[in-house]
Amino acid sequence: MLDSLKKYQLACALFALCLVQGCATVAHPDPTDPWESVNRNIFAFNDEADKFMLKPIAKGYQWITPEFVDIGITNFFSNLLDVGVSINGFLQAKPKQGGMDIARVLVNSTAGIAGFVDVASMIDLPKHEEDFAQTLAVWGVPRGPYIVLPLYGPSSARGVGGRIGDTALHPLTYTFLFANPGFGWGAFGARVVEVIDVRADFLGAEAVASEAAVDRYIFFRSAYMQRRDYLINDGVAQALDLGEFDSDEELDEDLYEGLE
Repeated sequence: MLDSLKKYQLACALFALCLVQGCATVAHPDPTDPWESVNRNIFAFNDEADKFMLKPIAKGYQWITPEFVDIGITNFFSNLLDVGVSINGFLQAKPKQGGMDIARVLVNSTAGIAGFVDVASMIDLPKHEEDFAQTLAVWGVPRGPYIVLPLYGPSSARGVGGRIGDTALHPLTYTFLFANPGFGWGAFGARVVEVIDVRADFLGAEAVASEAAVDRYIFFRSAYMQRRDYLINDGVAQALDLGEFDSDEELDEDLYEGLE
């Protein structure tokens, strides 16, 4: 047991070292990011727009909104997203999960008071994360080059198509397009509140990430890529094979050689 624990700790240390080296190495171009110079300029623009516009609004929203109201608003928009999540579940040949997600929408929209209370999670209907970009990946569409979209942030060629599909699956899209002007602009306002609510929820995590990153651009690019791979593979990570090491000493030697 102790031997296994030691191997695990050393493997984690090696993985962390690789991450640090990857963040610190900016001279070598990444083949997945052929437009890095353009992407960096857009990333800098997004940072400035966020710094002077969205972030102050998100901080104000967080300051004036009671926690239970904030949670309710987050639940409301999450319930709307579950409509698309359920459809993507079926498109990815996951009928059981898709059925559970439809049940989530029905339960939260009724017993959960239009989704403001996540009753579904209380009765063992877990929240899933599926989007159209994941569906495209399951269908075999390659990721393509990494792209930073103005105002939207990290994406990829496949991710752009995914955003278009997600917009088509979002209920507020049709409220805005086909409802009378009053309801249509109300839907637009709701989308604005959704963006602000999401940004406010990520204030703490963004601050920690910014302090930890040697290069913000590479940090967020790496985080985006790893997050997308995690979602596409349904959280199944490729484990580090420790079987190739015959002993703890051999693992120690390989680790220390990497440090030299």
